[in-house]
Amino acid sequence: MFDVGRQLVFFGLVLVTFGVFLSFFDNTPFGRLPGDFLFRKGNFTFYAPVATSLIVSILLTIVLNLINRR
Repeated sequence: MFDVGRQLVFFGLVLVTFGVFLSFFDNTPFGRLPGDFLFRKGNFTFYAPVATSLIVSILLTIVLNLINRR
């Protein structure tokens, strides 16, 4: 159970770091990449961040593979 707690603390620190990064650097391209779809029609807005999700997924896969290597 100790390992799970340590991983939760690590992921919490990663989220806080990412949140601070986004708050200080508002001009990041995340969310406005080619491949992020935004549809607006009247009062309806649909946003699908496909490219951003792929990049975040790839980065998290690399980081987690580096962390979990034994």
